[in-house]
Amino acid sequence: MAVVLAVFAGYLLLWVMMPTNPYKVTWLPVLRAKTASTYFGTTQGATYLVFTFPILFIAALGCVYLHLGQKSKDNLITKRGNGDNRTATWKRPIVTKGLGIVSRIELAFFLMFVALLIWNLATYLRISFPKITPKSAAKSGEQVWEAKLDTAALRLGLVGNIALSFLFFPVTRGSSVLPLFGLTSEGSVKYHIWLGHMVMALFTSHGICYIIFWASTHELSEMLKWENTGVSNVAGEISLLAGLILWATTFPRIRRKMFELFFYTHHLYIVFVFFFVLHVGISYSSIMLPGFFLFVIDRFLRFLQSRRSVRLLSARVLPCQTVELNFSKTKGLDYNPTSTIFVNIPAISKLQWHPFTITSNNNIEPEILSVIIKCEGIWTKNLHQLVISPSVDRLQVSVEGPYGPTSTNFLRHDMVVMISGGSGITPFISIIKELIFVSSTLKSKTPKIALISVFKNSSHLSILDLILPNSTSINNNNHPDNFDLQIEAYVTRERGQPKEKISSTRNVFFKPNASDLPIYPTLGPNSWLWLGAIISSSFVIFLLLLGIFTQYVVYPVDKKGKVGYSYTKKASMNMFLVCFSIVVAASGAFLWNKKKNIADEDSKQIQDNTEEYSTAKISDDVELESLPIRSVIKSVNVQYGQRPDLKRILSGIEERSVGVLVSGPKTMRRDVAAICSAELADNLHYESISFTW
Repeated sequence: MAVVLAVFAGYLLLWVMMPTNPYKVTWLPVLRAKTASTYFGTTQGATYLVFTFPILFIAALGCVYLHLGQKSKDNLITKRGNGDNRTATWKRPIVTKGLGIVSRIELAFFLMFVALLIWNLATYLRISFPKITPKSAAKSGEQVWEAKLDTAALRLGLVGNIALSFLFFPVTRGSSVLPLFGLTSEGSVKYHIWLGHMVMALFTSHGICYIIFWASTHELSEMLKWENTGVSNVAGEISLLAGLILWATTFPRIRRKMFELFFYTHHLYIVFVFFFVLHVGISYSSIMLPGFFLFVIDRFLRFLQSRRSVRLLSARVLPCQTVELNFSKTKGLDYNPTSTIFVNIPAISKLQWHPFTITSNNNIEPEILSVIIKCEGIWTKNLHQLVISPSVDRLQVSVEGPYGPTSTNFLRHDMVVMISGGSGITPFISIIKELIFVSSTLKSKTPKIALISVFKNSSHLSILDLILPNSTSINNNNHPDNFDLQIEAYVTRERGQPKEKISSTRNVFFKPNASDLPIYPTLGPNSWLWLGAIISSSFVIFLLLLGIFTQYVVYPVDKKGKVGYSYTKKASMNMFLVCFSIVVAASGAFLWNKKKNIADEDSKQIQDNTEEYSTAKISDDVELESLPIRSVIKSVNVQYGQRPDLKRILSGIEERSVGVLVSGPKTMRRDVAAICSAELADNLHYESISFTW
């Protein structure tokens, strides 16, 4: 980890030094002189060495670190208060108007990143502007302000590339970089949003400044130029246009009301990146290559995983129009509580993928993976209709994931308070099941648990039944005696218990095809090592192919002088080689593990698997009193016609360390964050679990 931090610190130092004279006058010429060759050209080799290699090295080394950490210990069992006191103050939430709910450390890093952008722009302009004089501007037929505008436009583009270089890290779901810093892809989406706004604001300013400059100097024809060996203006305009269309659909009002428009236009990032590379050339665009390189690897692995249909065994349809889907999985697939999978059902939409929290437990239910889906939109309502339809005995389903934290530390608290609104309860079900396992099987002491759930009507109370594990592995012989769970449920739109009887839960069983496979790890049980091998081997393959291409195609043309090899052709070929190298390395690793997974899979018939699951499933006829954790349901205290007084509840907790987890509407998360950020709430440690961003 020390090596990773040292390399990353050096990488950040380069961004700080890039606009300065020492870097441009002293460091860069030496680097280019030592890396110049007929294999990578005079500038491209230095860029790969300084900007690309450090990040890919961190990613590959991070894979080894995560693999060793995964094998060495059970990440859930963490001593209470272990290292928490030193960072508790920095992790306290702050409610901001523009950024939402952020921790103090997140706000500090955000401000430092903004300072980095301002430093780069200010330094560029401070060095460049004094060189612009009336005499120098007159030589170019420009006024002083026009020359400065030209320079400022260029520098805005350079600074925009800094934000672009970090843009793809937060949305690389299977990243080995994010876990090194204690981050998950779900929790990092907000960083992607912040960076996206910065990128588009800077690049839009870059484009507008150039349009004003060309208009003032009567050179609007420059907008139609596509240079053979220089900057292509047309490519830049196409890239900016694609980015603007994408950007316009990301604002909350449009994204939430017209999600499909947001989803489909977001794929314009391919056009944006492709023409950006053609615009600035491959040598300079290679600065942002590492983040995009890792993203493409992750995206291709997701594509390979999504091509297979998984085995959907059954579904539970709750009275509140909520569906629990139960998939078959191999025992080798491990995941932690609060993990998510992305689900695609071609019968509803071939292109749409929706994330859902996994509610099953990897230890209690080793062969079952479950998700809960509440019917709130068109896609989910169509799913509900398909499940309850008597004519449907099989659903073709594809998944991507699971994705989630590499470790959890719920045991470090004396008490855990979980506050949910509506379907926000789903991540807490997986946490409760994990704590039940720890308490009953590992005989480890667990913190007190308080679940505060807010529902619209009483039919949604049936979701609480899903807290019960779908397995008989928790039996009377290992009863969780020291498991302390209190559930407070609030029904806001009803004044009392409903007079009409609520319909019962319905079980639906499917008949999967023989071609449907259980969900298994894409890269096998040693997935981190395989990912590190893919990152390393794909980059080596790319460098070898690039060296051959440059030596035998580009160099002979450049050697002749005058025109030189086309920047567009060179950039296009580089992008092709990147994709080709990733496809070769990732496909090889995927097919090897797929063959091994299928060979290791038990030769059970689908019917046998279905019957085995149906007997393990809790049916409507089983009395809850016969279950070892019957207190889970009996201890529910339901209050009608009111909302919880969260400030009173949280301020009345006296335990020394209280983990406060909240999942639900934005207003609920803001209210809880405000309570936990108060000066007298030193014992409250806030954590938001939300996928609505």
